[in-house]
Amino acid sequence: MSREFKELVAPKDADEEDQKESGIKILYYNAFTEDLFYWDNDLDADTNRKFKIQPNNFTKWVLQDQGQENNIVTHFQHYTSDKLSPRFNEEYITKDKDNQDITISAYSEITFSIARGDDRSINNIKISKGEESCLIWCVFYSLLEQVVEVLNVAEPSERETDQFNDLEYVFIDDPVSSLDDNHLIELAVNLAELIKKSNGLKFIISTHNPLFYNVLFNEFNNADSRYHFKVKHSIKRRLEKLDDGTYLLEDSKDSPFSYHLFLLSELEKAIDPESGNIQKYHFNFLRNVLEKTSTFLGYSKWEDLLPQEARRAYYNRIINLSSHSKHHGEEISIVDENDKRVLRYLINEVIIPTYHFRSNINNKETEENGTV
Repeated sequence: MSREFKELVAPKDADEEDQKESGIKILYYNAFTEDLFYWDNDLDADTNRKFKIQPNNFTKWVLQDQGQENNIVTHFQHYTSDKLSPRFNEEYITKDKDNQDITISAYSEITFSIARGDDRSINNIKISKGEESCLIWCVFYSLLEQVVEVLNVAEPSERETDQFNDLEYVFIDDPVSSLDDNHLIELAVNLAELIKKSNGLKFIISTHNPLFYNVLFNEFNNADSRYHFKVKHSIKRRLEKLDDGTYLLEDSKDSPFSYHLFLLSELEKAIDPESGNIQKYHFNFLRNVLEKTSTFLGYSKWEDLLPQEARRAYYNRIINLSSHSKHHGEEISIVDENDKRVLRYLINEVIIPTYHFRSNINNKETEENGTV
């Protein structure tokens, strides 16, 4: 999708002179960005493993001209481990296969070491795919920070470089695949703050990660007088692939999507006395909502969210109805009236009011009555 967008903004078949005059119109972070980095595994000696960088103007500018090496290392260690250290090379001369001297440019290779508990390090290690992606993101993010700083200088003649004067768009595709939830949230907050600081650039961010989406959604809904960014400048959309192979693009103006919120809305439909139809699987939904809510609130057990009185009884009922038997033939879908009453009570009287979930049914009724 980012490549298709690039072709719309800066098509390859455009006149070369026009492209040269117009300059860079789009920066993007995606799988092609990661392809600029590749491993030399030293298959002969199996000792000198290096993460190599394809020559390009951007990494040269951010590493050599801007001296961002330390910031990249700091970002990377923050998201991974302070014991894992990347090291960028200085220029050196080596021999090729024909024993001829070749010059290796500075900042074209990265080696990694990891500190041990005995004050020694293991050198020339190969890092994981997730750590690779994290490092590449840190290089891109450091570049992006510098670009925003340059373009925020109002007068083009006063900028330290003119190569980004025509930049219009930044396309970022899922930079969080390797991060745990805490670092993912922090990355999303930092990215949102950088975007708010930028003046005039347009950003497109795509992700499969609901948590990353939710944090960005909430950050972009928070106006901040310090920045150029306004809430109205943010557009949120969900792309869904349909069974016929086409795609549906839906606006997400109301609230961020998250799986447990979807389950809760399905439970509200099921317990609706007029149109609902409670099934056994709805207790699976209830348990899932309780588990995610308890994790978010810091409880070690989801049953701690249940009412103190008769907690054990509620817990046993949910467990019995949400657990699967070994054989499908042993299961029945019929839910007795008492269990239906319990489900309605826990949703309407405990979960929604106690933990302040928004009730989709109540909101819909309010809107229909014209009070919103």
